[in-house]
Amino acid sequence: MEKITVQDILALKGKRKITMLTAYDYPLASLIDKAGIDMILVGDSLANVVLGLESTTQVGMQEMIHHAKAVTRAVKHALVVGDMPYDSYQVNPQESVKNARRFITEAKCDCVKLEWFDRCLEVTESIIKSGIAVMGHIGLTPQTADKLGGFKVQGKDAEAAQRLIEQAVALEKLGCFAIVLECVPDKIASIITQKLSIPTIGIGAGVNCDGQVLVSHDMLGLFERYTPKFVKKYVNLSVLIAQAIQDYKKEVEEESFPDKEHSFSIKEEELKKLK
Repeated sequence: MEKITVQDILALKGKRKITMLTAYDYPLASLIDKAGIDMILVGDSLANVVLGLESTTQVGMQEMIHHAKAVTRAVKHALVVGDMPYDSYQVNPQESVKNARRFITEAKCDCVKLEWFDRCLEVTESIIKSGIAVMGHIGLTPQTADKLGGFKVQGKDAEAAQRLIEQAVALEKLGCFAIVLECVPDKIASIITQKLSIPTIGIGAGVNCDGQVLVSHDMLGLFERYTPKFVKKYVNLSVLIAQAIQDYKKEVEEESFPDKEHSFSIKEEELKKLK
């Protein structure tokens, strides 16, 4: 399989659905890539599902670049999207281009994603003008969820829905190659998808988006603190892993592990030579 490009993702709109999952380390990124997933997001959800933090605003560039490097070492096929953390463009918008470039040059990501905020259009334009491909993100934007009334569905009344449509159109005009729609009513997501010539990637936005994304730890049952309504657990690895650990503990305590199969031997004549 050849490496997927931004142009490949753009060309998929209207042809087939686009698949996207998160990854934060080499082993999971490798498995996702080998499965043929189109895009891998090194998400700032790293804060919650890997680092145990309460908010995505608590993760910074140091952690994001560190984990993005691990992901890109594994990926041969998928388009890798670096998720710009809160302080890299919202706290200091003037630093946004420099930080975006770090995802490309240091971490070897293919593009970056940033969430909608008050100065989103200005920052997005600056990054795109610097030659870096940008994926937008509207609807529920976890980095600024406190300003949206918490982790709630966005665009449920006509005025709010109209704002989302206008945001999506504005991001496309600036040159974004795709837009994530998070926690948006399915009919509004469908309207936005039909209006745009670039792909929409839904997460809690219904089946009519051009593609879908989930946090891998959620869909694999590896994160137990909470499960959003839009998550489908395809397997519950937490149960399988817990059982494997209990089996290991039991076998060590019973001295049935390691057995001969998992041990190394020395010839008897060599053993006899020891003083």
